[in-house]
Amino acid sequence: MNRTVATGVALAVTLTATAVTLTGGTASAQDLRRTPHVDRHYYTTMTPYQPQEGLNGYQRAPKGFTPVFTEDVIRHGARAMTDSSDVDAVLAVVRSAQAQGQLTGLGARLGPQVQALQAAATSVGYGNLSGLGVQEQQQLALRLERRLPSLFTAIAAKQEPIEVETSGVARVVASANAFTSSLATGDPALAGLIQAPVTDKNLLYFHKQPQNADYQAYLASDPELAAVLAEIDGGPSTVESAEHIVSRLFDARFVKAMSSADQISFSTSLYNLYSAAPDLSVEAPDVDLDPFLPAQDAHWFAYLDDATSFYQKGPAFSGRTITYNMASVLLDDLFTQAEAKADGSSDAGAVLRFTHAEEIIPLAVLLDLPGSTEAADPDQPYTYRNNPWRGAQVTPMAANVQWDLYAGPAVGGSRGSSTAAGGSEYLVRMLYNEKETAFKPSCKPIAKGSYFYDLNELERCFNQG
Repeated sequence: MNRTVATGVALAVTLTATAVTLTGGTASAQDLRRTPHVDRHYYTTMTPYQPQEGLNGYQRAPKGFTPVFTEDVIRHGARAMTDSSDVDAVLAVVRSAQAQGQLTGLGARLGPQVQALQAAATSVGYGNLSGLGVQEQQQLALRLERRLPSLFTAIAAKQEPIEVETSGVARVVASANAFTSSLATGDPALAGLIQAPVTDKNLLYFHKQPQNADYQAYLASDPELAAVLAEIDGGPSTVESAEHIVSRLFDARFVKAMSSADQISFSTSLYNLYSAAPDLSVEAPDVDLDPFLPAQDAHWFAYLDDATSFYQKGPAFSGRTITYNMASVLLDDLFTQAEAKADGSSDAGAVLRFTHAEEIIPLAVLLDLPGSTEAADPDQPYTYRNNPWRGAQVTPMAANVQWDLYAGPAVGGSRGSSTAAGGSEYLVRMLYNEKETAFKPSCKPIAKGSYFYDLNELERCFNQG
């Protein structure tokens, strides 16, 4: 399969929950091989981006309301692997088998594919935004303009600034530049209004900051975290799946000489490259690692990867909030910017924030976004069967949360006054990966089935102000 994505439209991903069961923290990889798969691609948080709703599917704003402000939190786009460790690990084993004449026919094809992927990563720089990542951000910007044409016309007419904030990391700054350049290309009148990116690590790289030392200690030494990941990773299904992977690539003598730990380490590195390859589809259009990682084994290693993200960044353990409370700074800022526009203390037409999966995932928990919030009982580990959390859905590359602020005809002339419909003159609509998304159930929309919420109501249900 050629993974060229000429238009930047990402590969579709369908992750089914039917193929993985867990009994006592383990599952049967053999059962996975017997389970039919709707889609054989399992890239977890490395999944290329695709919008979740078409431009013609959105609800119309209530009569008399027009957009006056928009704000985004956007993950960086597709990127190269962060370093060469997985490439080095896979090539070392392949070269050893080759030197001993113990590669299978399939195994002999692996080295050149990995080397091509390595060359692609080197061409953009490890960890840096790839060509596909640039396309993802460019197209996000163009769709934003098309969704809110009257807003951007007003921004240009009123000369309202478009504020840009980043974590300061190279791939995030590059994402911001790709996005804003595309905005300006789509509407040249905006070019002079787009401000230079400002770095705010406390807001957009909070997981690494000193004030969250308790979270960093959780990652490094929490016994409950270490125990559950050891239970998930160390089960017989991991051994079985790894052995299945290596037995297809190397002769039986070579496989027998490998320890289980060696087989698992190799298979984990191969999975990491498999999940990274689509993000380098522009630089390496002919790289195809599918033949080397059967669907059922890719599915299993995706589960292991998702489990790590779930416990390290997501809803994690019931009764504990260490993984996501730190995102309150980002949630608060969403309210602060919307409120500032509503009360007239800000003249910004848009606020664009660019960040990482480590910020998007906990923000999704606080916002109660679909599939993002269900924690795991300490004595019943996370599985695909008992929990809807999937990295590919929660935070693919270029994942984004957007709030649009709409103003209506005020009766009384001040923020918080009522309209004829009974609410304040400001409404908020949320998009999650460009799909209209309801706020949490305790927040009441202006009408049943509506995606528009009174700003005052959101402040109430999120305990703001």
